[in-house]
Amino acid sequence: MVRRQGDALDRLIEVVSPGTARTVLDCSCGIGTQALGLAAYGYSVTATDLSPDAVERARREATALDVTSAFGVADFRRLEDEVEGQFDVVLSCDNSVAHLLTDDDLRLAANSMHSKVRPGGLLLSIRDYDALLAERPRATPVQVYDGPDGEGQRAVFQVWEWEPDGRTYVMHQFILNQEGDDWRTTHLTTQLRAIPREDLTGILHEASFTDIAWHMPKDCGYYQPVVTARDLTRLPWNRVPDNGSVSATCAYRGRDKKRVGFGRPITTCI
Repeated sequence: MVRRQGDALDRLIEVVSPGTARTVLDCSCGIGTQALGLAAYGYSVTATDLSPDAVERARREATALDVTSAFGVADFRRLEDEVEGQFDVVLSCDNSVAHLLTDDDLRLAANSMHSKVRPGGLLLSIRDYDALLAERPRATPVQVYDGPDGEGQRAVFQVWEWEPDGRTYVMHQFILNQEGDDWRTTHLTTQLRAIPREDLTGILHEASFTDIAWHMPKDCGYYQPVVTARDLTRLPWNRVPDNGSVSATCAYRGRDKKRVGFGRPITTCI
């Protein structure tokens, strides 16, 4: 999964910052799936999350993959105060923004991410809530995985309890781990907001992002819809004519696309 997601996100980064992106802030890194995948492509990655436990797990995963990245605990609504520097790309995947239940929190997060982006781009992935709001599914299919080194199977599924207005839902996640002849069940729960693409696009516009585009899984290869955005007016090679439109005058600069293999030491820094 780390390898596959790193590949898909690398291609999307080329859309946002063709040939120029070197540094990435994954501001909701979780256990590191996307951050470590991009580090393996040679990006200099800083990975942060609100959860100290998730960040510690990401550190362990980095060690297991022999990938080095900078890690820290930070709230993606307060990046300007909690993370130093700016980055070519700011990334938030795995439906993380859906944990923000109000427009005020969404605006805080969008402005916070905007403050960390050099003249470059933003990538956010989120569930396809346009489709889900029409269907209001009550559960996800069961996914079964084989454990490493004969540790047994793991089954994962979710049950969704929709609020009457359809704007939010309570997600119950069930994780079943096989332990010999027995199964151990873990139950996690959280509340999420079903954010239509039009609403998230409007929030990004308010935060001064432009050139906003949606990329669906069948076209971009990532497992969730991804929105990319930039602030073209901050690019040093752009000029803003009197009519207010933006014209780019920079030539494409290709990036060495030789992929760094997993299992090799990689040092990333900012």
